[in-house]
Amino acid sequence: MEYHTGYIQKLTGLSEENPERNRRFYDLWGYDFLWIVDDGLHGNWLKKGRATDMGHASYASDGSDKRNSVESPFKTPEDVWAFDPIKEYGFPDFDEQVKAYEDFIKKERQMYPEQLTTGGYYKTIISGAIQAFGWDMLLMAASDSDKFEKVLDGFFRFTLYHMEAWAKTSVEVIIQHDDFVWASGPFLHPEFYRKAIISRYKELWKPLKKAGKKVLFCSDGDFRIFANDIVKAGADGLIFEPVNNFKFMAENFGDSVCLVGSAVDCRDMTFNKWEQV
Repeated sequence: MEYHTGYIQKLTGLSEENPERNRRFYDLWGYDFLWIVDDGLHGNWLKKGRATDMGHASYASDGSDKRNSVESPFKTPEDVWAFDPIKEYGFPDFDEQVKAYEDFIKKERQMYPEQLTTGGYYKTIISGAIQAFGWDMLLMAASDSDKFEKVLDGFFRFTLYHMEAWAKTSVEVIIQHDDFVWASGPFLHPEFYRKAIISRYKELWKPLKKAGKKVLFCSDGDFRIFANDIVKAGADGLIFEPVNNFKFMAENFGDSVCLVGSAVDCRDMTFNKWEQV
């Protein structure tokens, strides 16, 4: 919603320069929590080593969210199989990372006292591979599942370092974001997901659970086939698109898991009839 600057100004009566504007907007709309993730002090991989950027179309009214694509520096599957994100991007100093996360959380709580401020991580495993390689090279490298799993393990270890840092902070809730499926569902063999990806989610969440944190798992696409696996791995909540079918999620997990989603979204309101909305 923050992209709709004109609407927010009209609703709140505050200019874009006023630091109170978003807080008033969140309160007026009854926001419960703010979807926030932070990939850490070394989160800008393009400044640290080889990475790509598939760009971003203009959605904001002023076009401020538009990004041009950056071509993948990886040209062959062998380039991908030889890659280690830890060697490429390096870890930030652990104590400095913990302090940066804690300072960020405290600042957000002061700014938005009526909302839950989450911590989290965006480029977890598959999203990390997308950011590094781009889709074409990722899919080509996935043709050898053993070699590809070793590459994904590097992104897992890079993410684990940041989960251990978040565990040292006072944050209550962590969002684990990983766009690991498509709108049509999994693009890899389901058992590979369970063996190579979801099993690693469980390991990511161990330090968080030990520290008393709650974990909300978030992904674009349809991951209903894996929802139970993710909950068993330790997720306290699921954040999902309407393609997952809210009724299915509510019937299967509504009594024990926090669900963040909707039966309809902007596509229904844009393209469907009023009866559907």
